[in-house]
Amino acid sequence: MEVPLRIRTLLVMLAGASLAVAQTANSQATPAGRAAGEKIFRSHCASCHGVAGAGGTGPNLTTGVFYHGNTDADLYKNISQGIEGTAMPDQFFNGVQIWQIVAYVRSLSATPVRTKLPGNAAHGAELFRAKGCSGCHLVKGEGGVRGPDLSIIGSQRSAAHLRESITDPGKNVSNAYWVAKVITKDGKSHSGFLLNQDTYAIQMLDFAEGLRTVNRSDFNDFGIDRSSIMPAYQDKLGASELDDLVAFLASLERSRFAQSGEKK
Repeated sequence: MEVPLRIRTLLVMLAGASLAVAQTANSQATPAGRAAGEKIFRSHCASCHGVAGAGGTGPNLTTGVFYHGNTDADLYKNISQGIEGTAMPDQFFNGVQIWQIVAYVRSLSATPVRTKLPGNAAHGAELFRAKGCSGCHLVKGEGGVRGPDLSIIGSQRSAAHLRESITDPGKNVSNAYWVAKVITKDGKSHSGFLLNQDTYAIQMLDFAEGLRTVNRSDFNDFGIDRSSIMPAYQDKLGASELDDLVAFLASLERSRFAQSGEKK
């Protein structure tokens, strides 16, 4: 259906207004602006980045290092539009509120905190292979596909979250890794990551056969397992081994921008 002209015109005007706001200096970089930004951050951003911005399922924002551009305009764009290919969604806040969030995020790294992790990353890389992690996880194009690609996981997750994911992987399981289990009317069993489902069929990444669609009319039994297929390593690693493995995973970063704008 064609969008009415008046609505298209309004959308163009709004887009232009948003761009104009994004191109101006941050007038919200004031104590009041940062305080307002902190309230929004705590209610909408802390679930991923942590209450203090030190990271969780999202990256640490206190280090002064950003992975998708360092300028205020970059941060404004990343917050307002989201970051493609990541879990960072777009936001529905108005321009002033986005600038307030930018001001608060800047304040988190006013005095950068770059904690040196314990552990030997080189030994952690050896453990990663020896413990069978590469059988399920890709790193730089090598490994399996039954778990998340870890090639840049150090820039996506905090060290604390990485540690928890190793010791208690079932605590937070993304729906991208829910496992569909199907038994069809011909008696065959299929299991794999659930990609999509509707009234008529499901799409899954079958562990044995790859991408496949199964019609619901062919089901004899169907269920979704929301637990992690990764075993917990709480009692399978010594304390120093866990430190080494976390250090290795944390070292797997994408190119990044420091506050100075220097690309690393």
